[in-house]
Amino acid sequence: MPRRKKPTVTEINLTDPQYYFNREASWLEFNNRVLHEAFDPRTPLLERLKFLAIFSSNLDEFFMVRVAALKQQVEAQVTKLTPDGRSPQEQLDLISQRLRPMVMQQHKHFQQALRPLLAAQGIYLLDYIDLNQEQRTYLQSYFDEQIFPVLTPLAIDPGHPFPYISNLSLNLAVVIKDSVTEEDLYARVKVPNILPRFLQLPEELRMQQKDVPAIWTAVPLEQVIAHNLESLFPGMNIQEYYPFRITRDTDLELEEDEADDLLLAIEQELRKRRFGGSIVRLEVHSSTPETVREMLRQEMDLSENDVYEAEGILCLRDLFTLADLPIPELRDPVWTSTVPTRLRKSGDSLLKEGPIELEEDFFAVIRKHDVMVHHPYHSFSNTVQRFITQAAYDPDVLAIKMTLYRTSGDSPIVNALIAAAENGKQVSALVELKARFDEENNINWARKLENVGVHVVYGLVGLKTHTKVVLVVRREEGRIRRYVHIGTGNYNPKTARLYTDVGLLSCREDLGADLTDLFNYLTGYSRQKVYRQLLVAPVNLRDRMITLIRRETAHAREGCHARIVAKMNALIDPYIIATLYEASQAGVQIDLIVRGMCCLRPQVPGVSDNIRVISIVGRFLEHSRIFYFHNKGQEEVLIGSADWMPRNLDRRVEAVVPIQDSAIAKDLQEILGIMLADNRQAWELQPDGRYVQRRPTGDSPEQSSQRILMELAHQHG
Repeated sequence: MPRRKKPTVTEINLTDPQYYFNREASWLEFNNRVLHEAFDPRTPLLERLKFLAIFSSNLDEFFMVRVAALKQQVEAQVTKLTPDGRSPQEQLDLISQRLRPMVMQQHKHFQQALRPLLAAQGIYLLDYIDLNQEQRTYLQSYFDEQIFPVLTPLAIDPGHPFPYISNLSLNLAVVIKDSVTEEDLYARVKVPNILPRFLQLPEELRMQQKDVPAIWTAVPLEQVIAHNLESLFPGMNIQEYYPFRITRDTDLELEEDEADDLLLAIEQELRKRRFGGSIVRLEVHSSTPETVREMLRQEMDLSENDVYEAEGILCLRDLFTLADLPIPELRDPVWTSTVPTRLRKSGDSLLKEGPIELEEDFFAVIRKHDVMVHHPYHSFSNTVQRFITQAAYDPDVLAIKMTLYRTSGDSPIVNALIAAAENGKQVSALVELKARFDEENNINWARKLENVGVHVVYGLVGLKTHTKVVLVVRREEGRIRRYVHIGTGNYNPKTARLYTDVGLLSCREDLGADLTDLFNYLTGYSRQKVYRQLLVAPVNLRDRMITLIRRETAHAREGCHARIVAKMNALIDPYIIATLYEASQAGVQIDLIVRGMCCLRPQVPGVSDNIRVISIVGRFLEHSRIFYFHNKGQEEVLIGSADWMPRNLDRRVEAVVPIQDSAIAKDLQEILGIMLADNRQAWELQPDGRYVQRRPTGDSPEQSSQRILMELAHQHG
């Protein structure tokens, strides 16, 4: 039989589902990489607990948003297939199949590996049944005084309908036998989330182990309640108890074009979220008998596919409590961020004793040259926050305009804007009320800003404002000069210590003019289609990115060296992916650093031979977006707020800025190069969708990109 000839490039259908990974499955693989950090013995013990908690917290949001949306599509009989060719129901089946072993693995690892390791360090999370009499007596008194008055037992029978179960709440399903009628009954007891999840024992009752001082000893709250249920059901025989937890659909449903007041509309939706939508997941202990599971499933209208079993304690997101224990030797070394060289006083060395001296006038520094900041390696408070604060108090500053997508509850940024308004400056803040799970926080800040006279805008109908930009208008020697910050991360000093982000401080006239046009687009009426430098979504960002990729493709077809390196959080957009496939087929060498979801299938013969994908998961959350194009040696580097996802390119306001300062462009290329060489925290995406973690080979040293960047920050700023 003759062999089939290899298809030519023109014969390959780049929209074929076989060339795309499912986005939900890809997200699960990302969360699995997070989970692996909890398994890795190279990770400090309390940091391993932190990663277990992050894994659980991520899953909660995944079910509240993504799984909930898929279930709604199934109910609505949506038939549209994803780029990888799956229906909504097929995606739910895929999630269930992949996730169950991961959840079991997580709980097994905590029970069998981490709890013993914690005990060896004097940190004990005990089960109630293992307590001695003195410890039980103490907890009995604590229960009577502190817990019992808060509890509300709820019967479940024809006269007492199944009670409402709040989202993410931990509960006990209690099986009771009536001492008079001998009838089996059910009841529900909610574990109050206003009480500590883990009840600490006093020092004199802590567990002791030879040669290991007892640092912390605690018992799960639900077990203390469970072993004192007789107080809640006097005269009844407690047969058994089984912990369970539910997750509800919490995504906001908002018809913006029908909302006269977006602020009030979102407040109303938030009130609905507190009660939650339909239940999308039930978590039970593996010991829960079928009769109890069936009762819970029927009352909650769930299928067996919606039930997830766990060994040991439920809701491991509460391990954040243990991960925060102040035991330095069991955590990552404390990181002290520095400041860029250009913002330090001339001659000030990072290696000298004492604090770093900063230039007092940020505006004077920025007038000399652009400045790049790279968080958390560079201090947020001494760079971006100081830039905005100085603008708030500078008598020559006339106006400040900025976008606020997410910020901290005690935001110094918002306080600076309030001070600026009180100082008589024109202040405009675009507060994105639709930033998921930050809506309430943003509403509170919006009201505070409005109360002091800040012009608060809530964005455009149908679009989220995700861009991270600040515009400062200043009068200098009889003329107006505009200063800008354009970044990849939120103006949040807390996440700036945990997320890697880059930003540009500049007073280039073209950028100032572009941001002026962008803010006019956001706050007024504008159909601005052309920007001098900025790539703005949903206006021109998609087209410009496609053009940049195709330019490399054309260069490769001319026989020139062609290369693309792109770092982002997610790569989902099918059109961008197909364009990258075309570039690979032409010979463009492409390296992608994608932290989370990646639907592109690399290393497929004839399609993506020249595309390599890595993901870096480490101490800091990789959040920066950096794009590099070789351009026949006239290298072009860009940074901005947008991932290559349909929502970023088509349904959000985003800004990406080309870097013109050659020194900054080289710094960004160095960052990309360090990440591509990572053999500690980098995972390589395989053609079959698996990720394989890199390891040092032979005599090659371990290279952690985040550790190297910390060292470079302390050496050079």
